[in-house]
Amino acid sequence: MKKNKNCQSCGMPLSRDENGGGTEKNGKKIELFCSHCYVNGEFVQPNITVHEMKKLVEDKIVEFGMPRFLAKLFTRNIHKLKRWENSSLS
Repeated sequence: MKKNKNCQSCGMPLSRDENGGGTEKNGKKIELFCSHCYVNGEFVQPNITVHEMKKLVEDKIVEFGMPRFLAKLFTRNIHKLKRWENSSLS
């Protein structure tokens, strides 16, 4: 199975995750989601929509000092990530 380089919920590079990735209920690391999105086998924000996620990530990127146009560029494909593939929350 192909290893993901980015969180399949928010798009953050997994190499930047200070906790090394999300966790399953048994504490095992998961290579699909980051620790900001997935903890103990559950999404941290289970009811967030893809549009809300895009806005959240965009705002976080701007908070780190990037221009908004770059933040929009980096978040443009969030809807293509695995979490959102068959989502009715989009």
